[in-house]
Amino acid sequence: MSARLLAGAAVLVLTLAACGGKAGDPGQGPQAGKIPVVASTNVWGSVLRAVGGDAVDVKSVIDDPAADPHGYQSTPTDAIDLRNAKLALYNGAGYDDFFTQLVRENGQNVPTIVAFDLSGKKPGGNEHVWYDFPTVKRVADKIAEQLGTVAPDKKDTFAANAKAFDGRLDELIAKARSIGQAKPGVLVVVTEPVPVYLLETAGVKDVTPEEFSKAIEEETDPPATAVAATTDLLKNKQVAALINNEQTETPVTKQLRSVAAAAGLPVVGVTETLPDGAGDYLDWMAKQVDALSAAVKR
Repeated sequence: MSARLLAGAAVLVLTLAACGGKAGDPGQGPQAGKIPVVASTNVWGSVLRAVGGDAVDVKSVIDDPAADPHGYQSTPTDAIDLRNAKLALYNGAGYDDFFTQLVRENGQNVPTIVAFDLSGKKPGGNEHVWYDFPTVKRVADKIAEQLGTVAPDKKDTFAANAKAFDGRLDELIAKARSIGQAKPGVLVVVTEPVPVYLLETAGVKDVTPEEFSKAIEEETDPPATAVAATTDLLKNKQVAALINNEQTETPVTKQLRSVAAAAGLPVVGVTETLPDGAGDYLDWMAKQVDALSAAVKR
């Protein structure tokens, strides 16, 4: 996520309805009888909740859609939450480096799961692995395994929860794959390479000029030639849709949305963290898969 976030987004506060209820109050200590767990973002917090169910007290360091994991500075409250935790989960691959530092300073004795490390992706690859459903399944299974060591009497429950979660992900994988099967060779432009793994699963090809994508990821202005080439793809209707990261807005991405609208192309919104009212991880992803499917069928 770019530091240049949507204007006014800072006033949004995300309740963790996405995880079946509000996230635990930061720094207040774990709820009685529950296993305290911490995630770097509400995306991974939702996966923790899905597997842990009522047995866990989930705290997500970033649960505000206005917050940028790349630039987040951890607080003393975050340190307290981590020290209290029986399990920590973060993305890795440089996406949430604040959490890596937090673990190094305050969580040496806390069992930790790094999602990217379970992905099988090469170092330096796209870090947005929560859009890679096979990786998320591995994370869920690892959560069940780790929680089972913390609470052996609930081991079977955690395993069953992970199995059910994985089953829902398999349904999403099938639904995503049906997009490309129904319309082979479909092309899109992406304002920021966030949903890359989802597009790959769906058989949808991202033809955004590499120079453009690289500049956006590095939070620099894309070269004029790259902007022009990207604009032409939309203006000339050489793609089926524009995929837009709704949590980031720059003059360039705003311009691309306008060009797409003028060309009559659908704009599919995606996000990096669960937006307000999104439901849980599975609901959020299902809505994005449905939106992509509807857009490319037009």
